[in-house]
Amino acid sequence: MNNLVVRTLTGILFVAILVGGLLGGPMTFSLLFAAITAAALWEFATNVNNHYGAQVNRLINTMAGVFLFVAFAGYCADMVPPRAFIPYLISILYLLISELYLRAENPLKNWVLAFASQLYIALPLSTLCVLAFIFNRQAGQTAYSWVLPLSVFIFLWANDTGAYLFGSMLSKRFPAKLFPRISPKKSWVGSIGGGMLVLLVAVALWHFFPTAMPVRHGGMLGGLSPLMQTLLGWIGLGLVVCVFGTWGDLVESLFKRQLGLKDSGNLLPGHGGVLDRFDSALLAIPASVLYLYTLNF
Repeated sequence: MNNLVVRTLTGILFVAILVGGLLGGPMTFSLLFAAITAAALWEFATNVNNHYGAQVNRLINTMAGVFLFVAFAGYCADMVPPRAFIPYLISILYLLISELYLRAENPLKNWVLAFASQLYIALPLSTLCVLAFIFNRQAGQTAYSWVLPLSVFIFLWANDTGAYLFGSMLSKRFPAKLFPRISPKKSWVGSIGGGMLVLLVAVALWHFFPTAMPVRHGGMLGGLSPLMQTLLGWIGLGLVVCVFGTWGDLVESLFKRQLGLKDSGNLLPGHGGVLDRFDSALLAIPASVLYLYTLNF
């Protein structure tokens, strides 16, 4: 089958699963992103073990990240107490203590890479729960909403699409590269084009999405700052996602370049691995949380 057809079909299926998981409710959201967290951590550990001489415990490291996501989801949804994080802490302690007995060639490398994957993958994906579960001050309870998580991904897709279109059409006329040492194909004109499309999408989201918030708990935007009911708030969120999403893409490119890889995996035909699809989100999600908290989220 033609590679373009495979890539297109995979992309459509990927978007459908992601959107369906977000729209399906808190359970499907939690199951989907717990699985994504597991796949990304497993992929990271596999790559550093095979191409960087590490011996990261893939099973325990992956389980730790899933524990963290599940604990975040339950805690943000006001369903579990803080002790839900105990399994994650036990897993982290195991990763530390086990190196005393495994006699690995380079235990420090194993520690560093295991904990790097927790900070780089598990924690950012877990903070998506902060966007998905919103405390409604009027109702005095927490409600699940797909609006902000889906908005982050829509902004990321818009940025990628705009960067590809503008880069393809104008990069020969404006050849200045964004970061040639890390990603020789990325151009400034593509990045600017991605940002311009993000601004247009921000206008559309401001117009349509607030009415999609769960009104059954009172109030259109629950516990969000009033600024997120304005166009300025949505534009700010879009620009944050655009900038940090681009950095996230470059960070993963640096990771792959360091390991001598073209793709992080082959789980998604025509698109590479899980990290290839979520690289931008790994920085954009926590940056979005920080942005919204500065607005008294």
